[in-house]
Amino acid sequence: MTDSEDEPSLKERVEQWMAREMPIIQMHGGTSAVRAADPETGEVIVELGGGCKGCSVSDVTTGNIEAELITWPEIDEVTVRVPDARDSLGGPDQPESIMGIDRTEGGRGDWGSSNPGKDHL
Repeated sequence: MTDSEDEPSLKERVEQWMAREMPIIQMHGGTSAVRAADPETGEVIVELGGGCKGCSVSDVTTGNIEAELITWPEIDEVTVRVPDARDSLGGPDQPESIMGIDRTEGGRGDWGSSNPGKDHL
């Protein structure tokens, strides 16, 4: 049948492509979600998470996704978002780690500063 109801939506097709062509995301503990795929405007928004946050090659991954999807005739704009790992930890102003331990303990540093903090032994 050629009925449009039987054809997968743009969002479903992008999700299927991501699962098929970008398995490295899941292999490295990452996640992906198609947040928007509007065939009327041609806009697609993909969000990466999990292990992608703070990954040193996430720029390569986002570039590969953008480069492929922009070639699809029905897509005019591609946005791939990767949340900054620092945002999920509260950023540099957060005094403690998410586990309640001083981030400077054990030489982990405090977001790049060489100052270990006033409570450091």
